[in-house]
Amino acid sequence: MSPVPAQSQHQSPSKSPTEPGTPEKKVPSNNPAPAEYKDIFPPWRRDALWSAARSSPLAQKDQLHAATDGFVDTLFRHGLIPFTTDYRTCTSPALTYTPMGISLSEIAALGDFPNYAELSGVPLPKAYSNFNIETALPRPYRPFRWAYHQTMSLTKLEADWWLELEKSYVKRVTERKALFAKNGKQVLDYLPGSELGCKELMEMALQFLCARYPQYFSLTYSTEKGHVFHNRLLQNETVIRDMHPLHVILENVPEDFAVMVRNPEDGYYYFRAGLLCSSLGWTVATKLGLQLKEIHKPIPDYKEKMEFSMDRYFAKLPTDRPIQRGSWGLEVDQPLFMPPGDPHEAYRDHQEADLDLSRIHLRVDWQTLRRLPLSGCIIFNFKALFTPVEEFREIVNGASVMVRSSTGGVR
Repeated sequence: MSPVPAQSQHQSPSKSPTEPGTPEKKVPSNNPAPAEYKDIFPPWRRDALWSAARSSPLAQKDQLHAATDGFVDTLFRHGLIPFTTDYRTCTSPALTYTPMGISLSEIAALGDFPNYAELSGVPLPKAYSNFNIETALPRPYRPFRWAYHQTMSLTKLEADWWLELEKSYVKRVTERKALFAKNGKQVLDYLPGSELGCKELMEMALQFLCARYPQYFSLTYSTEKGHVFHNRLLQNETVIRDMHPLHVILENVPEDFAVMVRNPEDGYYYFRAGLLCSSLGWTVATKLGLQLKEIHKPIPDYKEKMEFSMDRYFAKLPTDRPIQRGSWGLEVDQPLFMPPGDPHEAYRDHQEADLDLSRIHLRVDWQTLRRLPLSGCIIFNFKALFTPVEEFREIVNGASVMVRSSTGGVR
């Protein structure tokens, strides 16, 4: 059994940044789209195919050379893989391309766990060698802002912090597995056509963990088992080929993911697969299969102020410009999963004068958004973090900032 290198040579500083995110300068407008989205494709990175295969065996490079030899960029849009087709069973030579202009034969030549850092243009994280899971706390995510404006509130993703571990890791993984055992397809499900995106997401997530936390995670390969992910925090191993990619994530990554797939018939993006254990008021089952605007229909002002800009943003998002954003609210206790009709929703319908302050928490849903370099799918990533509001007494102007931001929003 041989180790699979994570290809990260740098060391991370011992201290976390105190406040994540640097605001992007450009805010997308909500003007009507200039063209049909089915004619708009994401920026390609075909030139990265060869750099990603630089360290591959000669036979694999020969396979990639043969696969790339017949590419004609003016013809690929007529050969897109159908929306609901599993890439593994797509045998038509005329329907072979992803929206990224990459063919199935090229993807096959790259093999499993290719160099996604080269393919995407987003470097692997620096190794956090002095990280201690026993004492690690999440960064203080505080996405407050004023005066309030309904925008996407995007900041550039800090690549080292795409997936962040802290001391509740084992507890959260256990809790999420129990939620799946109880709720099934309400928290994890997938539709035809999402297979490549799910595989790509899983491989990128495991590569990230191995590079960021090499003291806890590693990936090996053997002819007997294929790729195996070793998790020293849970003291187990996951044979990758034995389960669906989203189940691999469920077993090892305590964060939520939604896979948005481009429909070649209209160019819009649809929610086709997801693992979501921290949704409030909705579930995978209630949103799966919906278009982006249908998912966000309950959001105030979405159609008037954000629909066009979001659709256009999805259509043109490059792989090398992932972003992050945060949303927040006040919750009684720490509800992680609240499906429609959950009894905990009753706390939102009235106020209790005798409710103890110790039960009130700031809940921040920290989200990232990135495009996958092979399938062209867009990945929403969610993480719920809770902070007792009593702790804001220790933060200068902390309570006043929260009150000012909460009273300026749309109701």
